[in-house]
Amino acid sequence: NEAVPLPQLIDATVPVSQFNTVEVARKALPAVVGIQVLKVDRPSLFRGNEEELWGVGSGVIVSPDGYILTNNHVAGGKNRRMIISLADGRNVEGYTVWWDSVLDLAIVKVDLSNLPTVPLGDAEKLRVGEPAVAIGNPFGLQLQRTVTSGIISALNRTIQVESDEGINYMEDLIQTDASINPGNSGGPLLNSRGEVIGINTVKVASAEAIGFAIPINIAVPIINRLVRDGSFNEPYMGIFAYDREVIPYLGVNFKLDSGIYVAHVDEEGPAYRSGIKVGCIITRVDGIEVNSMMQLRTYIYTKEPGDTIEVTHIERETGKVVTVPIKLGAKTRDGLVTR
Repeated sequence: NEAVPLPQLIDATVPVSQFNTVEVARKALPAVVGIQVLKVDRPSLFRGNEEELWGVGSGVIVSPDGYILTNNHVAGGKNRRMIISLADGRNVEGYTVWWDSVLDLAIVKVDLSNLPTVPLGDAEKLRVGEPAVAIGNPFGLQLQRTVTSGIISALNRTIQVESDEGINYMEDLIQTDASINPGNSGGPLLNSRGEVIGINTVKVASAEAIGFAIPINIAVPIINRLVRDGSFNEPYMGIFAYDREVIPYLGVNFKLDSGIYVAHVDEEGPAYRSGIKVGCIITRVDGIEVNSMMQLRTYIYTKEPGDTIEVTHIERETGKVVTVPIKLGAKTRDGLVTR
């Protein structure tokens, strides 16, 4: 088989040329897709039959052999059918190969080759005030590939959202004033070089020009593994933690200056077996400073189940700084469609 180039983060220190929305849009539009998903609404007490519901969103092709990045709320979970609308007019069947409801990301596959792609940028090097372009399908496929532009309004934002699992805090988000509307979800947020630096996810309904995107960096190791191996065996640590921006909402009686606060530990998971408990503060992994759950996930996603990482944390009971080895497990997922 012909080798497929792996997506890599592009060096964003290269000087920015004069911003040209037309050129950014011209290069990116062929890789932006519409996604129609047929979900099944479960029967209720008052409505005995299942009801078929079509949802619509956007996505961006990230590899020539058909991997598409989008939102979990667009394509995640169990779907009965999925239709991908390509820029060249073709409508093809797609299927979900990975999703995460907390990150609100999903990866879809279509069985095609030689597809147009958009290069992936580096959200870690973004600066507030630089230009941003959003592309998607607002209000359905009749307005396909709408382009809006604005700036990066803020970085590392935390917002509270409701998910299937209840209240969730999305961390490290990119805030932009480029218009994001229903149907734009899953589409790319691009910088002035035409690189994807985020995936559009939500907007503040009660305000204008406040939208959010998930930084692209966390998806890169997942995409690389899928392109290289055809599958992604998700390594599992067994904790969920919050950064200092979320601490005030938790009612926890202390100030967090750095690191992440462990709010949930799977008592059957690897971290618990290594002594990490609720209330511990993780500061480093393999010597690398960690200040958000997204940073931790991004690093762990470069590993394989069975790999061992060294986690430095402050113990809840003693306040001591200790480093413990954690052998990563494998995350299982019911209902994942694979081929």
